[in-house]
Order: sequence, then C-alpha cells, then structure tokens
Amino acid sequence: MSRQDKIEDLNEREKNILKSIVQQFILTASPVGSRNITKKYDMGISPATVRNIMADLEDSGFINHPHTSAGRVPTDKGYRYYVDSLMELRKIRSAQKGLISKALKVDTEEPEELIRITSKLLSTITNQLACVSYPDLDSAVLTKLQIISLTSSRIMVVISIKSGLVRTITLEIKSNIRHSRLESVQGLLNERLAGLRFSEIRKTFKDRFKDISEKQKPIIRLFIDSVDRIFKDDRKSDHLIVTGAKNIIKQPEFENPEKFESVIELMEDKEIIIHIMEKSTENNDVYISIGSENKYSKLQDYSFISKEYKFGETVGTLGIVGPKRMEYSKVVAIVDYIAKMLSEFLKNP
Repeated sequence: MSRQDKIEDLNEREKNILKSIVQQFILTASPVGSRNITKKYDMGISPATVRNIMADLEDSGFINHPHTSAGRVPTDKGYRYYVDSLMELRKIRSAQKGLISKALKVDTEEPEELIRITSKLLSTITNQLACVSYPDLDSAVLTKLQIISLTSSRIMVVISIKSGLVRTITLEIKSNIRHSRLESVQGLLNERLAGLRFSEIRKTFKDRFKDISEKQKPIIRLFIDSVDRIFKDDRKSDHLIVTGAKNIIKQPEFENPEKFESVIELMEDKEIIIHIMEKSTENNDVYISIGSENKYSKLQDYSFISKEYKFGETVGTLGIVGPKRMEYSKVVAIVDYIAKMLSEFLKNP
C-alpha cells in the first residue's frame, strides 16, 4: 500500500503534529489550529512551537490552510504519509466481527447473493460508498456447459464454473438444428473443455475442434465465432455492485449540492470504479489511493480502499470510495477483514 519512497521523512515532533492534524480533521471536518493541538494533545511544547512546525509542514506540502481559516487541513501528501507511516490499524471489536459473520452466514446457494450482501454490509459499517466486483472470469475453470434450445433460431448456453457461479449467454443460429445434434455437440464440448480455464479455452478453442464431423460444424462454427462472448466477461459494468449513496451523503463534505451530484455520477459511471479496481489487484495487500493519486478527475476528491477476495480459482475485488477525510485506521481494517471473511464463506458455502 505504500507510496512513501519519494516523500521525505519527518522528525518525531513533525510526525506527532501531522498525525494530530489528520486525526483531528478526520474527527471534526474543521481546519485544525495550533491552539487546538496543544489543548487536545499533550505534547509538552508551546503553541508557538506548534505553529512553527505547522509552518514547516505546510512549506513541505503535507498540510495547507483554506483561505477562510487560520487552521490547517491535510493535503493528499499529508494523508499519504499518515497512511503509510503514522496510522495504527483499529482492532475490530468482537461484536462487529459477530455482526459481519451473521450477515455473511446467509442460507443461500447463490454466490451472487452473498456478494450483494457484502456490498451492503461494507457500506453500512464504513458509511462510505461500497463497491464489490464479481470474480474475474479469466481464471475461472469450466465445470460443464449446457446447450438449451429456446426457439428454432436461438439457443442458450449455460456455463457452470468450478467455484459455483453460473452464467448464461444467448446465441442466434442461422438454421434449424435437431435436438439430438445439440446434445452431441454439448457432449463434445464438455469432453474437450471441462477443467480448462476460460483464458485457455479462448486461446485454443479453434485448434481443439479441427477434427469435428460435417454435421457438427455449423454449431461449432457458432461457438468459434462467439468464443469471446461465451468465455470472457465484456459487460464488466454489469458485474459491479455499488451501494451506499445514502450513507456517504451524510458526510459533511456532501452538504454542497455539487459534491452530492459527484457521488451520483460515480454510481452511474461504473467504468471509472472498474478501472481503478483493476489497478488495485496488482498486489495482495490492501490498496489505498488518495485524491490526486487517482488519474480520473471525478475521483480526485476521494480516497479508494480495496482488497481482493478469493472465490475458488477466481478473484474479485471489494472496496470503498469516500471523502479523503475518512477514518483510514477503521476503514482499512474493515476492508481487509471483510475480504478475508467473504473468501472463507465462498470457500465453505
């Protein structure tokens, strides 16, 4: 999660002052003054010394002050230093762990339902916008494939994945194909594809069916032409759940109507969240992106915190989007814990 490589280090007094400013601003949403620091935090130094240190921190870009106030607020650089070097992760209370376990211990055989519940749970606990993506199907392993005739010109392909997910694709066919022939092709497809990853199926499908009979060619040709549709998730925005607008707008930042509109835009433009979630899967740690670290302008007033969860051979991502003034020590711990718990419940439904 660290991006601290290029940021200069601070001495102990500077660290304590910066930590106090970040924590106080997170708590109150109001700029923090030197008198406030000396009254609330017993550091054994005078307000004048605190003011001098704050001036140094401002010169170094860790804090700044709004024009309307003498107090200071953290910058993106200040938040980054806090997250990487000063933050102490909050321990999750046993009562909260029990709440999470109870919510996920739902009586359902549908993994999708568990993923939807997770999104609501994550939003409720953090009071932020929660995002949960369905597992990436590139690493999915095919269990079996069924072909169902819908009409004389349409078939449904039902894909069962090793982890328990099921997806369906409807294909148009140019000529009538007898039911017995569909069964024959279905058996052949399962014989040659079951147990393979989707990525491997896409690359090798054509080569695996070079020797088929003339009778089987029309429907196999349809599968060759549609292999990316069947074994790849192109409609990613349909596989992302975003919940919690009513929670995030309770934050003081969203009293401004323009800020409120920006939340609605984020929920409607899921592609932005999808792109940053894809980037966040580059390592196994909790991923934190703060303000200007997000290349998308719509996300530059927000922080994004996410982690992968595992579902059999596949992985998905869950995370939250919220104002930069968020309780990082709590949110990071919650995201990490719920990702681990979801992985466990998906492993043992």
